[in-house]
Amino acid sequence: MQTTIIIPCYNEANRLNKEAFLQFLGNHEDVSFLFVNDGSKDNTLEMLAAFANEHQRIHYLDVQPNGGKAEAVRRGMLHAAEHIPSDYIGFWDADLATPLWEIDNFLTQIQRGDFEMVTGLRLMRLGAGVKRKQLRHYLGRCFATTASILLKLPVYDTQCGAKLYKTSIVPTLFSDSFVTRWLFDVELLARFINAYGRDKAIQNVYEYPLLEWVDVGGSQLKFKDFFKAPYELWQIKRRYKL
Repeated sequence: MQTTIIIPCYNEANRLNKEAFLQFLGNHEDVSFLFVNDGSKDNTLEMLAAFANEHQRIHYLDVQPNGGKAEAVRRGMLHAAEHIPSDYIGFWDADLATPLWEIDNFLTQIQRGDFEMVTGLRLMRLGAGVKRKQLRHYLGRCFATTASILLKLPVYDTQCGAKLYKTSIVPTLFSDSFVTRWLFDVELLARFINAYGRDKAIQNVYEYPLLEWVDVGGSQLKFKDFFKAPYELWQIKRRYKL
């Protein structure tokens, strides 16, 4: 079973932990990475091109101009589905807030339950190394509750940057551009509902409670973006007739 993980990159030339990716690949012959340069202003593109030359299971895609994480992920998912033989395709944040070893757990879950989609769940609990800033945690809970009501799904965490899909559903979910910039994760669930039905979403989408997640500084998402959420949720409701 082959897996490709998309890594959206914007100005990551001096931050990308290449050693972590190489170490992971050394222990996983069934995993490839596709790094997507999202119109970076530094020399990220050159760095990724050189990185791809170091390992046959490292690929890169240049997206110009900068279109934001949603578009970088969308283009990367479609490129992988078309050009890199894969049974599963997912995406992961470049800062590795979710450590790469969690990919093994995502694969275990998607195969165990024959799920169509597995999404990370950042649940702070005893015995787990999930660390979130308090304000972001409470804002996130308010948002997630609203998204759950909108989607009519018992979803706890829509915005985790680690997700995995069966390749067969990638064209259905990612072919069209997203109507929102920051809430494309919610849009993906709305598309799943429209394509396959809400009952199948409840049965075939699994939220996996991460064992480790750390809030890494430097995120492109700012506090002011939380205030854009109501409008973007309204756009999703209107577009997908929820």
